[in-house]
Amino acid sequence: MDGSCKMSPEDSSAAEIFTAEICAAGARNPWKTLSSRTAYENPWITVREDQVIRPDGKPGIYGVVETRIATGIVALTPDREVYLVGQYRYAMKQYSWEIIEGGGEGNELPIDTIRRELREEAGLSAQMICQLGSELHLSNCHSSEIALVYIGLGLTSGDSAPEGTEELEIRKIPFQRALDMIRLGAIKDVMSIIGLQRAEQFLRQRDGVR
Repeated sequence: MDGSCKMSPEDSSAAEIFTAEICAAGARNPWKTLSSRTAYENPWITVREDQVIRPDGKPGIYGVVETRIATGIVALTPDREVYLVGQYRYAMKQYSWEIIEGGGEGNELPIDTIRRELREEAGLSAQMICQLGSELHLSNCHSSEIALVYIGLGLTSGDSAPEGTEELEIRKIPFQRALDMIRLGAIKDVMSIIGLQRAEQFLRQRDGVR
């Protein structure tokens, strides 16, 4: 069963009104694109360089990193334990604790991507996967990357099959402890932080806690 986790009608109505007002106030695009070229590409990213007219009217360039759609899932047990993945992140030169994450392959749908990542990274399948909120823009000053986060319930364990670029450590910890890790700075990955916080909101609404 897959779906989208909705806010309560009262919260949703107020949020929609506020969002519409904010978006209407800043909808104009002050940039003009003259041309685009691919400066670099590999199987995971493409770097695009655009010749532009800047908001001040002067010519300039803008570099954009294009990627596959990113997905992440808060895999939660009935005992409110969450699966975290530990791995060394080459770009940051740091070890990182994260929710289960991964990028799409080809024309793969995001829901299929996260099901595959659940299986590959942690050997899990989920009876219910529910999208938590709308898309995320993880670094919108220089990247067009879009991310979606989910919660996975009704988990079944199996065999994992990580990629050759991954050396992973899987831990199952209390959900509240994962939230504490955010507060203490032990979880720095943005998609993990937002995913866990949205999952907390989803659980509070599901359980009738305001």
